[in-house]
Amino acid sequence: MQDNENNKCIKNLIDLFGVKQIIKMFDLMPDILFWIKDVNGGIVYGNKFFLEHIGVQNLNKAIGCTDFDFSPYHIAKQFTVDDQKVLKGESVHNRLELNITPSGETGWFTTSKCPLFDDENRTIGSYGISRHLEKTSLALAGMDALKVPVEYIRTHYMDEIPLAELAEVSCLSISALERRFKKHLDKTPKQFINEIRLENARRLLVETNLPIATIANDVGFSDPSYFSKQFNQLFGQRPSMSRCAHADSYTHDTSRYEFQDD
Repeated sequence: MQDNENNKCIKNLIDLFGVKQIIKMFDLMPDILFWIKDVNGGIVYGNKFFLEHIGVQNLNKAIGCTDFDFSPYHIAKQFTVDDQKVLKGESVHNRLELNITPSGETGWFTTSKCPLFDDENRTIGSYGISRHLEKTSLALAGMDALKVPVEYIRTHYMDEIPLAELAEVSCLSISALERRFKKHLDKTPKQFINEIRLENARRLLVETNLPIATIANDVGFSDPSYFSKQFNQLFGQRPSMSRCAHADSYTHDTSRYEFQDD
C-alpha cells in the first residue's frame, strides 16, 4: 500500500506541467542518461537516451523493471547497493563506475544520484544522471586534452603512475592536468586513478576466485590493508563482504526473480 502511494506521488510530481518540461530537456542531451526510480528500484521514468541504453523502445516497456532486467548481475547489484544508500539520505556525486553500453561492451560512466522527496520531506524514490565517459569526452569542449591521460590510466592503472609521468604523456604541466580533471570530471587525477583501480578490483572479486591480496596487487595496491580501506570508502563494504554478498545472492539462473537480493 505504501509503495503504491509513493509511486502515485512520483507520478503526480512528474505530471506537474513545469516539472514535465524540465524533465523533457534531458531528451536534448545525447550524452546524458536520466532516470527516476521508486523505493524498490523500479523504473518510473527514463529519458530517451536512458531507454536506448537499456534497449527498450518506449517508456512503458521499462516502467516497473529494475537494473537486474537490463544489466549483468554484478553491475546491477552495485547499482542497487548505491540506490539503498541514496534512499537513506546519502547522495552519490560523479561516481566512476562500469556499465554496459548498448553495443554490449563495458564502458566507464560518471554517475550522480540523489533521493527524491515528497512535499512532506518523505523519501519516495531516487533520481540520477549518468554520462558515458567517452561520449562526454567527445562532447565537451576542451576535453580532447584528457583523452590521452584517461586512456593511459586505463591501460596502466595496475602500475605506479606518477603525476609527472601522466602530465608528460599528456603534454601538459601537472597543474594544467589537475585543472582539466577537476573541470571536466570533478576529481583529481589521483582520485580518477584510484577509482579505476577499485572498479577493476570489484570486477575481479566477482569474476575470479583470486585471493583478495592478489587482486589488490594486480590493480595497483601494494598494501592490502590500504586497498581494503579505500574499497570500503568508495563502495561502502569491504572486499571480502562484497565477494560474499555476491556469492550468497548468485544462482545459476540468470532471471532476476531467481536472485535473493539483500
